[in-house]
Amino acid sequence: MPVRNAVPADLEPIERASRDEVEGLQLERLKWSLQHAYDNVAHYRCVFDEAKAHPSHLKQLSDLARFPFTTKKDLRDNYPFGMFAVPRERVARIHASSGTTGKPTVVGYTLKDIDTWAHLVARAIRAAGGRRGDTVHVAYGYGLFTGGLGAHYGAERAGCTVIPMSGGQTERQVQLIEDFKPDIIMVTPSYMQVLIEEFVRQGLDPKASSLKVGIFGAEPWTEAMRKDIERSAGIDAVDIYGLSEVMGPGVASECIESKDGPVIAEDHFLPEIIDPETGEVLPDGEEGELVFTTLSKEALPVIRYRTRDLTRLLPPTARSFRRIAKITGRSDDMLIVRGVNVFPTQIEEIVLQSERLSGQYQIVVSRDGILDEVQVRCELREASARLSAAEVGNVGSWLAHRIKTLVGVSCQVTVEAPGSIERTLVGKARRVVDRRPK
Repeated sequence: MPVRNAVPADLEPIERASRDEVEGLQLERLKWSLQHAYDNVAHYRCVFDEAKAHPSHLKQLSDLARFPFTTKKDLRDNYPFGMFAVPRERVARIHASSGTTGKPTVVGYTLKDIDTWAHLVARAIRAAGGRRGDTVHVAYGYGLFTGGLGAHYGAERAGCTVIPMSGGQTERQVQLIEDFKPDIIMVTPSYMQVLIEEFVRQGLDPKASSLKVGIFGAEPWTEAMRKDIERSAGIDAVDIYGLSEVMGPGVASECIESKDGPVIAEDHFLPEIIDPETGEVLPDGEEGELVFTTLSKEALPVIRYRTRDLTRLLPPTARSFRRIAKITGRSDDMLIVRGVNVFPTQIEEIVLQSERLSGQYQIVVSRDGILDEVQVRCELREASARLSAAEVGNVGSWLAHRIKTLVGVSCQVTVEAPGSIERTLVGKARRVVDRRPK
Protein backbone atom coordinates (compact mmCIF):
# COMPACT_ATOMS: atom_id res chain seq x y z
CA MET A 1 0.00 0.00 0.00
CA PRO A 2 1.42 3.44 -0.87
CA VAL A 3 2.17 5.50 2.22
CA ARG A 4 0.49 8.88 2.37
CA ASN A 5 2.76 11.90 2.81
CA ALA A 6 5.71 9.67 3.60
CA VAL A 7 8.22 12.53 3.55
CA PRO A 8 8.50 14.03 7.06
CA ALA A 9 7.23 17.60 7.17
CA ASP A 10 8.18 20.38 9.53
CA LEU A 11 10.22 18.31 11.97
CA GLU A 12 11.08 20.15 15.17
CA PRO A 13 14.81 20.60 15.85
CA ILE A 14 14.64 18.21 18.82
CA GLU A 15 13.24 15.50 16.51
CA ARG A 16 16.51 15.69 14.56
CA ALA A 17 18.84 16.24 17.52
CA SER A 18 21.80 14.07 18.46
CA ARG A 19 21.51 11.55 21.27
CA ASP A 20 23.75 13.72 23.44
CA GLU A 21 21.46 16.71 22.90
CA VAL A 22 18.38 14.67 23.78
CA GLU A 23 19.92 13.27 26.94
CA GLY A 24 21.24 16.69 27.98
CA LEU A 25 17.72 18.12 27.75
CA GLN A 26 16.33 15.12 29.63
CA LEU A 27 18.81 15.53 32.48
CA GLU A 28 18.04 19.24 32.84
CA ARG A 29 14.29 18.64 32.86
CA LEU A 30 14.54 15.56 35.10
CA LYS A 31 16.31 17.55 37.80
CA TRP A 32 13.50 20.11 37.69
CA SER A 33 10.74 17.45 37.77
CA LEU A 34 12.21 15.60 40.75
CA GLN A 35 12.62 18.83 42.72
CA HIS A 36 9.12 19.99 41.73
CA ALA A 37 7.58 16.72 42.94
CA TYR A 38 9.62 16.69 46.16
CA ASP A 39 8.80 20.29 47.04
CA ASN A 40 5.09 20.19 46.27
CA VAL A 41 3.74 16.64 46.73
CA ALA A 42 3.72 15.22 50.26
CA HIS A 43 3.66 11.64 48.93
CA TYR A 44 6.87 12.12 46.96
CA ARG A 45 8.62 13.92 49.78
CA CYS A 46 7.77 11.01 52.10
CA VAL A 47 8.78 8.16 49.77
CA PHE A 48 11.93 9.93 48.56
CA ASP A 49 13.02 10.46 52.16
CA GLU A 50 12.27 6.82 53.02
CA ALA A 51 14.41 5.72 50.06
CA LYS A 52 17.14 8.21 51.04
CA ALA A 53 16.89 9.61 47.53
CA HIS A 54 16.97 13.40 47.32
CA PRO A 55 16.63 15.29 44.02
CA SER A 56 20.14 16.67 44.56
CA HIS A 57 21.47 13.09 44.27
CA LEU A 58 20.63 12.99 40.56
CA LYS A 59 23.85 13.65 38.65
CA GLN A 60 23.18 11.53 35.56
CA LEU A 61 20.13 9.88 34.03
CA SER A 62 20.99 6.45 35.43
CA ASP A 63 20.70 7.86 38.96
CA LEU A 64 16.92 7.82 38.50
CA ALA A 65 17.03 4.12 39.47
CA ARG A 66 17.67 5.25 43.07
CA PHE A 67 14.18 6.74 43.29
CA PRO A 68 11.02 4.77 44.19
CA PHE A 69 8.32 3.75 41.74
CA THR A 70 4.86 5.28 41.51
CA THR A 71 1.89 2.94 41.04
CA LYS A 72 -1.79 3.35 40.31
CA LYS A 73 -2.41 2.45 43.96
CA ASP A 74 -0.41 5.52 45.02
CA LEU A 75 -2.67 7.71 42.91
CA ARG A 76 -5.81 6.09 44.30
CA ASP A 77 -4.56 6.28 47.89
CA ASN A 78 -4.15 10.04 47.43
CA TYR A 79 -7.57 10.48 45.80
CA PRO A 80 -8.70 12.94 44.66
CA PHE A 81 -6.10 15.74 44.58
CA GLY A 82 -3.29 14.59 46.89
CA MET A 83 -0.80 14.04 44.04
CA PHE A 84 -1.24 17.51 42.56
CA ALA A 85 1.87 19.67 42.68
CA VAL A 86 0.11 22.99 42.15
CA PRO A 87 -2.76 24.64 44.05
CA ARG A 88 -6.13 23.32 42.93
CA GLU A 89 -7.09 26.73 41.51
CA ARG A 90 -4.19 26.46 39.04
CA VAL A 91 -5.59 23.18 37.68
CA ALA A 92 -7.30 24.03 34.40
CA ARG A 93 -8.74 20.57 33.70
CA ILE A 94 -9.33 17.27 35.45
CA HIS A 95 -9.57 13.85 33.82
CA ALA A 96 -10.09 10.50 35.53
CA SER A 97 -10.18 6.79 34.82
CA SER A 98 -13.47 4.93 34.90
CA GLY A 99 -12.82 3.58 38.38
CA THR A 100 -14.25 0.14 37.57
CA THR A 101 -11.67 -1.57 39.80
CA GLY A 102 -11.76 0.90 42.67
CA LYS A 103 -11.42 4.63 43.12
CA PRO A 104 -10.78 6.42 39.84
CA THR A 105 -7.33 7.67 39.00
CA VAL A 106 -7.55 11.46 38.96
CA VAL A 107 -5.19 13.52 36.81
CA GLY A 108 -4.91 17.28 36.49
CA TYR A 109 -3.47 19.72 33.97
CA THR A 110 -2.39 23.33 34.16
CA LEU A 111 -2.86 25.52 31.11
CA LYS A 112 0.80 24.89 30.28
CA ASP A 113 0.25 21.12 30.58
CA ILE A 114 -2.69 21.31 28.17
CA ASP A 115 -0.58 23.35 25.76
CA THR A 116 2.19 20.73 25.90
CA TRP A 117 -0.35 17.94 25.40
CA ALA A 118 -1.88 19.63 22.35
CA HIS A 119 1.60 20.21 20.94
CA LEU A 120 2.59 16.53 21.31
CA VAL A 121 -0.63 15.18 19.79
CA ALA A 122 -0.18 17.61 16.89
CA ARG A 123 3.35 16.22 16.52
CA ALA A 124 1.84 12.72 16.46
CA ILE A 125 -0.66 13.67 13.76
CA ARG A 126 2.11 15.13 11.60
CA ALA A 127 4.17 11.96 12.13
CA ALA A 128 1.15 9.95 10.94
CA GLY A 129 1.03 11.94 7.71
CA GLY A 130 -1.53 14.52 8.76
CA ARG A 131 -1.16 18.01 7.37
CA ARG A 132 -2.69 21.43 7.98
CA GLY A 133 -6.11 21.58 6.34
CA ASP A 134 -6.85 17.86 6.73
CA THR A 135 -10.15 16.84 8.32
CA VAL A 136 -9.90 14.57 11.35
CA HIS A 137 -12.81 12.40 12.50
CA VAL A 138 -12.37 11.84 16.26
CA ALA A 139 -14.22 8.72 17.41
CA TYR A 140 -12.47 8.34 20.75
CA GLY A 141 -14.79 8.92 23.69
CA TYR A 142 -14.99 12.44 25.07
CA GLY A 143 -15.39 13.31 28.76
CA LEU A 144 -13.22 12.10 31.63
CA PHE A 145 -11.46 9.66 29.26
CA THR A 146 -8.43 11.48 27.85
CA GLY A 147 -8.72 10.09 24.32
CA GLY A 148 -11.34 12.36 22.75
CA LEU A 149 -10.21 15.73 24.05
CA GLY A 150 -6.54 14.83 23.67
CA ALA A 151 -7.04 14.01 20.00
CA HIS A 152 -9.31 17.02 19.52
CA TYR A 153 -6.91 19.64 20.89
CA GLY A 154 -3.99 18.07 19.06
CA ALA A 155 -5.80 18.03 15.72
CA GLU A 156 -6.77 21.68 16.12
CA ARG A 157 -3.18 22.56 17.04
CA ALA A 158 -2.03 20.77 13.87
CA GLY A 159 -4.28 23.06 11.83
CA CYS A 160 -6.84 20.39 11.01
CA THR A 161 -10.62 20.56 10.82
CA VAL A 162 -12.06 18.44 13.63
CA ILE A 163 -15.23 16.35 13.59
CA PRO A 164 -15.82 15.68 17.34
CA MET A 165 -18.00 12.59 16.85
CA SER A 166 -16.95 10.68 20.01
CA GLY A 167 -17.84 6.98 20.30
CA GLY A 168 -21.03 5.08 19.60
CA GLN A 169 -23.79 5.70 17.05
CA THR A 170 -22.06 3.45 14.56
CA GLU A 171 -24.51 4.03 11.70
CA ARG A 172 -24.15 7.79 12.10
CA GLN A 173 -20.35 7.47 12.23
CA VAL A 174 -20.38 5.89 8.77
CA GLN A 175 -22.89 8.45 7.49
CA LEU A 176 -20.71 11.36 8.60
CA ILE A 177 -17.59 9.78 7.14
CA GLU A 178 -19.45 9.45 3.84
CA ASP A 179 -20.85 13.00 4.00
CA PHE A 180 -17.99 15.01 5.55
CA LYS A 181 -15.19 13.05 3.86
CA PRO A 182 -12.50 13.19 6.56
CA ASP A 183 -8.90 12.35 5.71
CA ILE A 184 -7.95 10.88 9.11
CA ILE A 185 -9.76 8.91 11.78
CA MET A 186 -8.63 8.68 15.40
CA VAL A 187 -10.26 5.75 17.21
CA THR A 188 -9.56 2.47 18.97
CA PRO A 189 -8.54 -0.26 16.52
CA SER A 190 -11.31 -2.59 17.70
CA TYR A 191 -13.94 0.07 16.99
CA MET A 192 -12.42 0.68 13.57
CA GLN A 193 -13.19 -2.96 12.86
CA VAL A 194 -16.79 -2.28 13.89
CA LEU A 195 -16.96 0.69 11.52
CA ILE A 196 -15.58 -1.42 8.67
CA GLU A 197 -18.30 -3.98 9.34
CA GLU A 198 -20.92 -1.21 9.30
CA PHE A 199 -19.69 0.05 5.93
CA VAL A 200 -20.14 -3.46 4.54
CA ARG A 201 -23.55 -3.84 6.21
CA GLN A 202 -24.71 -0.66 4.49
CA GLY A 203 -23.50 -1.95 1.14
CA LEU A 204 -20.54 0.46 1.05
CA ASP A 205 -16.94 -0.35 0.20
CA PRO A 206 -14.71 0.77 3.12
CA LYS A 207 -11.81 1.15 0.69
CA ALA A 208 -13.79 3.75 -1.29
CA SER A 209 -14.18 6.12 1.67
CA SER A 210 -12.25 9.37 1.94
CA LEU A 211 -10.17 8.05 4.84
CA LYS A 212 -6.47 7.76 4.16
CA VAL A 213 -4.96 7.39 7.64
CA GLY A 214 -6.12 5.80 10.88
CA ILE A 215 -4.42 6.78 14.15
CA PHE A 216 -5.25 3.97 16.54
CA GLY A 217 -4.59 3.61 20.27
CA ALA A 218 -6.06 3.14 23.76
CA GLU A 219 -5.69 -0.66 23.61
CA PRO A 220 -3.03 -3.18 22.56
CA TRP A 221 -3.22 -4.30 18.94
CA THR A 222 -1.08 -6.48 16.77
CA GLU A 223 0.62 -6.32 13.39
CA ALA A 224 -1.98 -8.81 12.22
CA MET A 225 -4.74 -6.35 13.12
CA ARG A 226 -2.87 -3.54 11.38
CA LYS A 227 -2.70 -5.56 8.17
CA ASP A 228 -6.34 -6.57 8.48
CA ILE A 229 -7.51 -2.96 8.89
CA GLU A 230 -5.25 -1.65 6.11
CA ARG A 231 -6.45 -4.37 3.76
CA SER A 232 -10.12 -3.92 4.62
CA ALA A 233 -10.24 -0.11 4.71
CA GLY A 234 -7.50 0.82 2.25
CA ILE A 235 -5.78 3.15 4.73
CA ASP A 236 -2.46 3.52 6.50
CA ALA A 237 -2.84 2.39 10.13
CA VAL A 238 -0.45 3.90 12.67
CA ASP A 239 -0.15 3.47 16.42
CA ILE A 240 -0.47 6.17 19.07
CA TYR A 241 0.32 5.40 22.71
CA GLY A 242 -0.55 7.17 25.91
CA LEU A 243 -2.08 6.84 29.33
CA SER A 244 -3.86 9.40 31.42
CA GLU A 245 -1.50 9.11 34.40
CA VAL A 246 1.41 10.25 32.23
CA MET A 247 -0.50 12.64 29.93
CA GLY A 248 -2.96 10.92 27.62
CA PRO A 249 -2.57 10.10 23.91
CA GLY A 250 0.66 11.40 22.43
CA VAL A 251 3.21 10.02 24.88
CA ALA A 252 4.49 8.04 21.90
CA SER A 253 3.37 7.90 18.29
CA GLU A 254 4.30 6.04 15.15
CA CYS A 255 5.74 7.56 11.98
CA ILE A 256 3.88 6.72 8.78
CA GLU A 257 7.09 6.39 6.75
CA SER A 258 8.48 3.63 8.97
CA LYS A 259 5.59 2.07 10.94
CA ASP A 260 8.18 0.50 13.21
CA GLY A 261 6.79 1.29 16.65
CA PRO A 262 5.62 4.43 18.47
CA VAL A 263 8.34 7.05 18.91
CA ILE A 264 8.47 8.27 22.51
CA ALA A 265 8.33 12.04 23.05
CA GLU A 266 11.59 11.79 24.97
CA ASP A 267 11.84 15.54 25.41
CA HIS A 268 8.88 15.28 27.80
CA PHE A 269 8.91 11.69 29.09
CA LEU A 270 11.84 9.56 30.23
CA PRO A 271 11.24 5.82 29.63
CA GLU A 272 12.71 2.83 31.44
CA ILE A 273 12.15 -0.90 31.06
CA ILE A 274 12.22 -2.90 34.29
CA ASP A 275 11.91 -6.51 35.33
CA PRO A 276 8.30 -6.57 36.60
CA GLU A 277 9.23 -8.96 39.40
CA THR A 278 12.44 -7.40 40.74
CA GLY A 279 12.17 -3.78 39.59
CA GLU A 280 15.67 -3.98 38.10
CA VAL A 281 16.28 -1.65 35.15
CA LEU A 282 16.84 -3.67 31.96
CA PRO A 283 18.96 -2.64 28.98
CA ASP A 284 17.34 -1.38 25.79
CA GLY A 285 16.10 -4.25 23.66
CA GLU A 286 15.04 -6.51 26.52
CA GLU A 287 11.34 -7.03 27.18
CA GLY A 288 9.91 -5.90 30.49
CA GLU A 289 7.52 -3.43 32.06
CA LEU A 290 7.45 0.12 30.73
CA VAL A 291 8.06 2.89 33.29
CA PHE A 292 7.71 6.61 32.65
CA THR A 293 8.90 9.75 34.43
CA THR A 294 7.41 13.04 33.31
CA LEU A 295 9.90 15.80 32.56
CA SER A 296 7.72 18.87 32.13
CA LYS A 297 4.32 18.31 33.77
CA GLU A 298 3.31 20.92 36.30
CA ALA A 299 0.01 19.76 37.83
CA LEU A 300 0.74 16.04 38.14
CA PRO A 301 4.41 15.09 37.89
CA VAL A 302 4.86 11.33 38.02
CA ILE A 303 8.15 9.75 38.95
CA ARG A 304 8.92 6.25 37.67
CA TYR A 305 5.28 5.38 36.99
CA ARG A 306 4.75 1.66 36.43
CA THR A 307 2.50 1.43 33.40
CA ARG A 308 2.20 -2.40 33.62
CA ASP A 309 2.57 -2.47 29.83
CA LEU A 310 5.05 -5.06 28.57
CA THR A 311 7.28 -3.98 25.70
CA ARG A 312 10.89 -3.21 24.67
CA LEU A 313 12.81 0.02 24.07
CA LEU A 314 14.11 0.21 20.51
CA PRO A 315 16.76 2.52 19.01
CA PRO A 316 15.82 5.66 17.06
CA THR A 317 15.03 5.39 13.35
CA ALA A 318 12.79 8.02 11.72
CA ARG A 319 13.26 10.48 14.60
CA SER A 320 15.94 11.14 17.19
CA PHE A 321 13.92 9.49 19.98
CA ARG A 322 13.73 5.84 21.00
CA ARG A 323 10.71 3.75 20.15
CA ILE A 324 8.62 1.16 21.94
CA ALA A 325 7.80 -2.20 20.41
CA LYS A 326 4.19 -3.32 20.16
CA ILE A 327 2.68 -3.81 23.59
CA THR A 328 2.50 -7.58 24.10
CA GLY A 329 0.25 -7.39 27.16
CA ARG A 330 0.19 -6.11 30.69
CA SER A 331 1.98 -7.46 33.71
CA ASP A 332 -1.18 -7.12 35.79
CA ASP A 333 -3.82 -8.54 33.42
CA MET A 334 -1.78 -11.34 31.89
CA LEU A 335 -3.73 -14.55 32.12
CA ILE A 336 -2.05 -17.50 33.80
CA VAL A 337 -3.86 -20.61 32.62
CA ARG A 338 -2.66 -23.94 33.98
CA GLY A 339 0.76 -22.41 34.52
CA VAL A 340 0.98 -20.87 31.04
CA ASN A 341 1.23 -17.09 30.54
CA VAL A 342 -1.38 -16.05 28.00
CA PHE A 343 -1.81 -12.59 26.49
CA PRO A 344 -4.93 -11.66 24.51
CA THR A 345 -2.72 -10.32 21.71
CA GLN A 346 -1.36 -13.83 21.14
CA ILE A 347 -4.88 -15.10 20.49
CA GLU A 348 -5.66 -12.09 18.33
CA GLU A 349 -2.75 -12.76 15.99
CA ILE A 350 -3.89 -16.33 15.45
CA VAL A 351 -7.55 -15.42 14.91
CA LEU A 352 -6.54 -12.91 12.25
CA GLN A 353 -4.57 -15.56 10.36
CA SER A 354 -7.87 -17.02 9.14
CA GLU A 355 -9.57 -15.30 6.21
CA ARG A 356 -12.83 -16.88 7.37
CA LEU A 357 -12.86 -15.07 10.73
CA SER A 358 -13.46 -11.43 11.59
CA GLY A 359 -11.10 -9.69 13.99
CA GLN A 360 -13.61 -9.93 16.85
CA TYR A 361 -12.88 -12.43 19.60
CA GLN A 362 -13.31 -12.97 23.34
CA ILE A 363 -11.43 -15.20 25.76
CA VAL A 364 -13.58 -16.67 28.53
CA VAL A 365 -11.73 -18.32 31.42
CA SER A 366 -13.56 -20.41 34.04
CA ARG A 367 -12.65 -23.09 36.55
CA ASP A 368 -14.11 -26.57 36.82
CA GLY A 369 -12.90 -27.94 40.14
CA ILE A 370 -9.17 -27.28 40.19
CA LEU A 371 -8.69 -26.98 36.43
CA ASP A 372 -8.87 -23.79 34.41
CA GLU A 373 -11.01 -23.97 31.28
CA VAL A 374 -10.53 -21.62 28.32
CA GLN A 375 -13.12 -20.81 25.70
CA VAL A 376 -12.24 -18.67 22.70
CA ARG A 377 -15.25 -17.10 21.06
CA CYS A 378 -14.79 -15.84 17.54
CA GLU A 379 -17.05 -15.16 14.62
CA LEU A 380 -17.22 -15.51 10.87
CA ARG A 381 -16.79 -12.68 8.44
CA GLU A 382 -19.92 -11.68 6.57
CA ALA A 383 -18.44 -13.23 3.41
CA SER A 384 -18.21 -16.58 5.21
CA ALA A 385 -21.66 -16.53 6.77
CA ARG A 386 -22.99 -19.28 4.48
CA LEU A 387 -20.36 -21.88 5.34
CA SER A 388 -21.69 -25.35 6.10
CA ALA A 389 -21.64 -26.70 9.65
CA ALA A 390 -18.76 -28.99 8.69
CA GLU A 391 -16.73 -26.08 7.30
CA VAL A 392 -17.38 -24.02 10.43
CA GLY A 393 -16.26 -26.97 12.51
CA ASN A 394 -13.05 -27.18 10.53
CA VAL A 395 -12.33 -23.49 11.19
CA GLY A 396 -12.83 -24.04 14.92
CA SER A 397 -10.60 -27.12 14.96
CA TRP A 398 -7.88 -25.28 13.06
CA LEU A 399 -7.97 -22.37 15.51
CA ALA A 400 -7.90 -24.63 18.59
CA HIS A 401 -4.92 -26.51 17.14
CA ARG A 402 -3.03 -23.30 16.36
CA ILE A 403 -3.62 -21.90 19.86
CA LYS A 404 -2.45 -25.17 21.43
CA THR A 405 0.64 -25.26 19.23
CA LEU A 406 1.68 -21.60 19.43
CA VAL A 407 0.41 -20.50 22.86
CA GLY A 408 0.55 -23.79 24.72
CA VAL A 409 -2.98 -24.02 26.13
CA SER A 410 -5.88 -26.24 25.16
CA CYS A 411 -9.13 -24.40 24.61
CA GLN A 412 -12.66 -24.83 23.38
CA VAL A 413 -13.32 -22.72 20.29
CA THR A 414 -16.79 -21.56 19.34
CA VAL A 415 -17.18 -20.07 15.86
CA GLU A 416 -20.28 -17.93 15.83
CA ALA A 417 -22.32 -16.05 13.26
CA PRO A 418 -21.24 -12.56 12.14
CA GLY A 419 -22.16 -9.93 14.73
CA SER A 420 -22.52 -12.41 17.62
CA ILE A 421 -19.79 -10.96 19.82
CA GLU A 422 -20.61 -7.76 21.66
CA ARG A 423 -19.17 -4.76 19.86
CA THR A 424 -17.32 -1.88 21.48
CA LEU A 425 -19.30 1.32 21.13
CA VAL A 426 -17.12 3.52 23.32
CA GLY A 427 -13.57 2.95 24.55
CA LYS A 428 -11.88 -0.41 24.57
CA ALA A 429 -12.90 -3.91 23.62
CA ARG A 430 -13.56 -6.39 26.41
CA ARG A 431 -11.32 -9.16 25.19
CA VAL A 432 -11.15 -11.21 28.40
CA VAL A 433 -13.91 -12.50 30.68
CA ASP A 434 -12.34 -14.17 33.72
CA ARG A 435 -14.98 -16.13 35.63
CA ARG A 436 -12.59 -17.92 37.96
CA PRO A 437 -13.17 -17.48 41.71
CA LYS A 438 -11.01 -14.69 43.10
